[in-house]
Amino acid sequence: MDKLMDNRWFIKVIALVLALLLYSAVPNDGKKTTDVNVSSDKNTETIQDIPVKSYYDTENLVISGVPDTVDVTIQGPMPNVQTAKALRNFEVYVDLSDIKIGSHTVPLKIKDISEKLEVQIDPAYANITVQEKVTKEFEVEAEYNSGLLEDGFEAERPVVEPSSVLITGAKDTIDRITYVKATLDIKDPFSHSLTREAKVRVLDRELNKLNVVVEPETVQVTIPIKSAKKTVPIKIVEKGSTPEGIKVDSIDLDSEEATIIGQEDLLKGIENVRVEVDLSQITDDTTVTLPVIISEGITKVSPQIVKAKIKVTKMAEKTFSSLTINNEGLGDGLTVEYLNPFSAKTDLTIYGPSEVVNNLNENDFRVFVDLSNLTVGNHDVDIKVNGPAEVNWRLSNPIAQVSITQKEA
Repeated sequence: MDKLMDNRWFIKVIALVLALLLYSAVPNDGKKTTDVNVSSDKNTETIQDIPVKSYYDTENLVISGVPDTVDVTIQGPMPNVQTAKALRNFEVYVDLSDIKIGSHTVPLKIKDISEKLEVQIDPAYANITVQEKVTKEFEVEAEYNSGLLEDGFEAERPVVEPSSVLITGAKDTIDRITYVKATLDIKDPFSHSLTREAKVRVLDRELNKLNVVVEPETVQVTIPIKSAKKTVPIKIVEKGSTPEGIKVDSIDLDSEEATIIGQEDLLKGIENVRVEVDLSQITDDTTVTLPVIISEGITKVSPQIVKAKIKVTKMAEKTFSSLTINNEGLGDGLTVEYLNPFSAKTDLTIYGPSEVVNNLNENDFRVFVDLSNLTVGNHDVDIKVNGPAEVNWRLSNPIAQVSITQKEA
């Protein structure tokens, strides 16, 4: 039964039967009447939303201004009215077969309706514009939400296949075309190349959709994706000077490399990122947290912070006063006299790790001059020191002035 109710012709037959039953049920008291002279037989109905069909040269012309639907008011014998209303088997149309390009006011007509019915069409006329039909080729521009591209990846220029479409419409509409776009419906973040079908949209300068025919209606869009990452070493840059008595032995990072993200051509020229250690703040063994510093144009770095383990040695200084300068290598038959320092003594200051310095005394050092190969006369000679390798030293008199003479017989 449901299938029968969905059948268009079944509904029409039922409507016709009902109309005939209504007609036969009207009493006429045995008198013969006609539709023309019996006003009581007339009935009026308005049928809404009747489609309008246009007849014109569809190959070469584009028509605008014809209403999609109209309202039709019919008057006449009730059976005819009810049949027309139920079956709607008439056609409202405009005949534009001989129309010329330009603006016109044309009447709307009706056909295939009973001659016994009076008909009014609302609206009765249409103000139409007739234009030349134009077909033009346009390049298609792909668009998508680039904000969904995951960090560390870069999209190359989308590839559209076919790259152009044929657009047909009225000449003034074709002239208004500003954008021909294929928009990809991407909703989730992505990090790999993808290919999707997209419907072509034709828009004017104000992004209004234009009424045109596009061939093909859909295109295939491919977005090539490439990685924009690079792994580089983290360079330690020392700033400032350590406080007096502090020597930095080592700085070790918990991560020696970082991954940077940015444009591919920019990444090619970057060899490292850096962290900066302020030595003036280092007084003891410590671990500090440092931000990883990146070059301009880099959008992201991982890790963003690193821990630096810093080891130091606390230094100490000690001075030994009036250490005797020993003579080495003086030739036979020669004597030496010190002109400066006259006392043949000098002060020795040592510098090094406090735990080493504090345990040393003057006996751990030997101060001397090498007089080998020196002849009679005055000479300037370097004062030398032998001592533990763990410390550095300096002399109050690094050079001695000596006079070498022949021993008296």
